[in-house]
Amino acid sequence: MDYEAHPDEWVFAGSRPAVIDFYTTWCGPCKMMAPVVESLAGKYAGKIDFYKVDIDQESELASVFGISSIPTFLFIPVKGKPSVQMGVMQKEDFEGLIDKIKIN
Repeated sequence: MDYEAHPDEWVFAGSRPAVIDFYTTWCGPCKMMAPVVESLAGKYAGKIDFYKVDIDQESELASVFGISSIPTFLFIPVKGKPSVQMGVMQKEDFEGLIDKIKIN
């Protein structure tokens, strides 16, 4: 998504689904989720793009997406609107959300 070119609407330019992990290095729940995200990124390599955004380093980007708590995950299908999930999740629940974006 190019939020500078399209500040008021979601225009996805990727070729496959994506997951964005908004985190900080000092966040305990973020550290708990890191191995889950890494494991699933490996499992879905080449099928789904995974990105990590440190909101302390990328505050403007976090603001654009309205990130107010961490961890926050943005699940982005190729078509349709992204969905947001905040907080710690079980690996199975996280994978269920991934399966939804693969279908869309």
